[in-house]
Amino acid sequence: MTIIEAQEITKIYRLGDIDVPALRGVSLTIDKGEFVAIMGPSGSGKSTFMNILGCLDKPTDGKYLLENIDIKHLNRDELAAIRNKKIGFVFQGFNLLPRTSAVENVELPMLYDGVTAKERREMALEALKKVGLEGRGDHHPNQLSGGQQQRVAIARALVNNAPIIFADEPTGNLDTRTSAEIMEILVKLNTQSNITIILVTHENDIAAYGKRIIKFLDGRIVSDEKVEK
Repeated sequence: MTIIEAQEITKIYRLGDIDVPALRGVSLTIDKGEFVAIMGPSGSGKSTFMNILGCLDKPTDGKYLLENIDIKHLNRDELAAIRNKKIGFVFQGFNLLPRTSAVENVELPMLYDGVTAKERREMALEALKKVGLEGRGDHHPNQLSGGQQQRVAIARALVNNAPIIFADEPTGNLDTRTSAEIMEILVKLNTQSNITIILVTHENDIAAYGKRIIKFLDGRIVSDEKVEK
């Protein structure tokens, strides 16, 4: 089942009197349950494309369907609701609130959903358990290693049962061993829970965890290949 469909997506940034094209007619489909790695050098358009797929930005032209919903026609509140219900985000910098415990960080996406405090706590603790942080819910980010902080971020992305996780350079601040642990968590979520994973990375060894590798250059897709496992 197709979960993401991009049709001739373009994105142009206006810098003074100059138009700077970031995406030049990108088209692809992603099926539910895929693990897709998006690669490319800085300035290739890969992060711009992920921001559009994640409903953080809109294309200048072209069509983007997320679960058959045309994103172009949604207002800001509707986009926020889609991000909250259908998408989980994991970033290179973890993006945790420093003065808030791990479990409270994981609860954040549920605060505006009318979920009771008791339910929020139960769901957040369950999400932390899924990423191997059972018993660490009371720890604050500065009491956790980089890998543990990224696990909290993954738990936060999971907690609303979103069908898609976007991971933007999720191992960029981690050492090799910890990077492998984080990637194994994402692989497990993909294979056991059928969560669609879309990963942006510039590292070949990280991209190799995906089942499909898409390479960008100068705002275009230059290759799109399945990975033999």
